[in-house]
Amino acid sequence: MTALTIRTALASDLPRLVEIYNHYVVRTPITFDIAPVSVDERRVWLEQFAETGRHRLWVAESTAGVVGYAGTHAFRSKQAYETTVETTIYCAPGAERQGVGRALYTVLFDALQSQDVRSFIAGITLPNQASIALHERFGFKLSGTMHAVGRKFGTYWDVGWYEKLRGPL
Repeated sequence: MTALTIRTALASDLPRLVEIYNHYVVRTPITFDIAPVSVDERRVWLEQFAETGRHRLWVAESTAGVVGYAGTHAFRSKQAYETTVETTIYCAPGAERQGVGRALYTVLFDALQSQDVRSFIAGITLPNQASIALHERFGFKLSGTMHAVGRKFGTYWDVGWYEKLRGPL
């Protein structure tokens, strides 16, 4: 892959982000959305991210355009969870296993160093060895597995919950 630029996501990126996401919606169990989402439906999702703070969204861009994105968003709505964020990461078809995820997570976690974040959570539909390897590379550890919690394509899927803790307990 050509050189990547990692930058904050813009509203103008939304059509491409939806295109990438919908690839996984219709072809994989990686997300439990069943039907493709529209740009208008996904606009509210994009609005949760900011240029500063705990909830960020970054895109990886090459000469081919946006080839992936990664971010953090609220884990749960109750205030006691405010220092816990859930991560999300997707690579465009054909951009997998080319360092896009690693580059995105490197920038994301570096940007959050100064933020009041204690825990990072990732829910990974199983099996997904590539995602597990990426998360473990960044210090995530399996905290538990929920069995048969999502039904897609006529099959029940497990979700592995991975966490990365920061700072003293």
